Amino acid sequence: MFGYVTVDKPELKVKEFYQYKAYYCGLCKTLKEEYGFQGRMTLTYDMTFLVVLLTSLYESETREISSRCPVHPVKKIPMLQNEITQYGARMNILLSFYHFADDWQDEKSMKGLAGIHLFKKKARKVCQEYPRQSKAIRVQLKKLSNLEKRQETDLDLVSGCFGELMAEIFVIREDVWEDYLRKFGFYLGKFIYIMDAYDDLEKDMEKGSYNPLKYLYESYGEDKEGYEKEVYDILLMMMAEASGAFEMLPCVKEAELLRNIIYSGVWSKYNKLKKERQEIKENHD
Repeated sequence: MFGYVTVDKPELKVKEFYQYKAYYCGLCKTLKEEYGFQGRMTLTYDMTFLVVLLTSLYESETREISSRCPVHPVKKIPMLQNEITQYGARMNILLSFYHFADDWQDEKSMKGLAGIHLFKKKARKVCQEYPRQSKAIRVQLKKLSNLEKRQETDLDLVSGCFGELMAEIFVIREDVWEDYLRKFGFYLGKFIYIMDAYDDLEKDMEKGSYNPLKYLYESYGEDKEGYEKEVYDILLMMMAEASGAFEMLPCVKEAELLRNIIYSGVWSKYNKLKKERQEIKENHD
């Protein structure tokens, strides 16, 4: 469900792209330092964005280091780390643990069981440090699982679960920026959930798996353009609400990088899917 909140590289200045990469690599290194190789495997673009956003908002003191990694074993590369990076790493671990637990409970997935054993001890420690976020993730994923099991067709209801989950993660501190961060996280979370459903619809329909967009898709019958337009309008509305909340935050540092992600990067996968589906349609015609 993650991986949609990334940069639109062609629209970034070279300096901004390398700055983003330094945050990404810094989060990767933090995950490795605190949680080992398994921790590094949970790395996501979405949590990298969270680190950049909160670092900009709180003007956190950030240190730049140079280090090697498995992807770049020869040459040392620049990495950015701070207290927000540690927070992003811990939220990564929590999300991964509860995702594995959900997989095991719902599907008796061996991958889920293995993940539980790998991250249980690590997640327990994070839960003690961040009980509010931990409770939100646990409660909302359980609620979402129940809604999916009953084949809920109310898109607003099911996507709202993931929205509430992300809202609590974005609120690192309950302070003057809390309301805007919570609103931003809520609508971004809904966007991610709906985007994931849009991405997986064909695969889910072939497998007979639950997808919250299936009812909407079928309701349009042969009018697939109508379906596409409605999904786009829903996604656009989610990001309009999220960006409105973002613009209320005094983010100066990395502002252009953040806007690249919010106004363009989050649409990268959508645009790619649209292009691929259009090409398939043209070939069939």
